[in-house]
Amino acid sequence: MLLALISCGDKKRLAQNSKARQISTYAQSFLGTSYRYGGTNSSGMDCSGLVYRVFYRHGIVLPRTSKAMSKLGNKTKLKKAKVGDLVFFKTPGKGRGINHVGLVVSANGRDISFIHSTTSQGVVVTNLNQKYWKKSFKFVKRIL
Repeated sequence: MLLALISCGDKKRLAQNSKARQISTYAQSFLGTSYRYGGTNSSGMDCSGLVYRVFYRHGIVLPRTSKAMSKLGNKTKLKKAKVGDLVFFKTPGKGRGINHVGLVVSANGRDISFIHSTTSQGVVVTNLNQKYWKKSFKFVKRIL
């Protein structure tokens, strides 16, 4: 019989990775959901409503707005982003400061895809390298 020795730190990281994957998978169950300002369910949701809902389902209560969410967690470098991290944006013409959030669903160095809700398409997965999102990107935060 082969026994694997896992340190407490490794166990914690494995649990965090598992929860991040579960959160990502649950978020993707909302793909195609229409946009609704202030919405948090399958009838319609905004960007922070999506993030709020998927974290809440997994026992993590976040603030309800992207700006407030952006104050939590630890900043990490873009190239170190992982599934479950939050990406924050300042999009044009919508006031000052952070006004959009997405959840990383795949990350490989600087090739990052995130799920979010847009006014035009509802809940979609987008690559961060798309010109509009790359230009609007501000930072990554790790909550888990």
